[in-house]
Amino acid sequence: MVEVLVAIVILSIGVLGAVGMQAAAMKSSREVRSQAIAGSLARDLAEKMRGNHIVAIQTTTAANPYLLDATLPPGTTVSAPANNCYSGACSTGLDVARWDAYEWRLRVRDALPSPRVRICMDSDPFDSAGLPKWNCTNTGNVAVLKLSWNRTNTLGVTEFTSAAATLPMLVLPLTAGSSQ
Repeated sequence: MVEVLVAIVILSIGVLGAVGMQAAAMKSSREVRSQAIAGSLARDLAEKMRGNHIVAIQTTTAANPYLLDATLPPGTTVSAPANNCYSGACSTGLDVARWDAYEWRLRVRDALPSPRVRICMDSDPFDSAGLPKWNCTNTGNVAVLKLSWNRTNTLGVTEFTSAAATLPMLVLPLTAGSSQ
């Protein structure tokens, strides 16, 4: 009888370990999925900017709608530009850029959990320790995408949030090209 109880205890410990590993694998899988989605969204925006490089090389937010700073929790309303490029004609590159930025923000909001995104001209996106930073120098001729989203650890505690105090999880240069 004692041998059976000992065997059951040992089996229970093994099963609990396997369940814990499965939970950790599911969390890791979710995080890898978010990272893949973020990379895909960044690549998509880079292509839009290269396709509209005359606007994308501008260094001010008034002249370049691709430059933005937003936190997009679920349900956030993203204001649509005046010209809808799907149902109407966008006659200028600026109109196309406004529509691209609007549509991209919607996709980011819907694809990642509470994302924070900042796109700015930044000649130094990392601090002296090599860590990414949200602040931008607003210098240089390369737009940099900085992106973060909420994620939880295996205990269900939020580790990285889209709050300003955390570091960007993804930092990518978005080279629009040149004015040539």
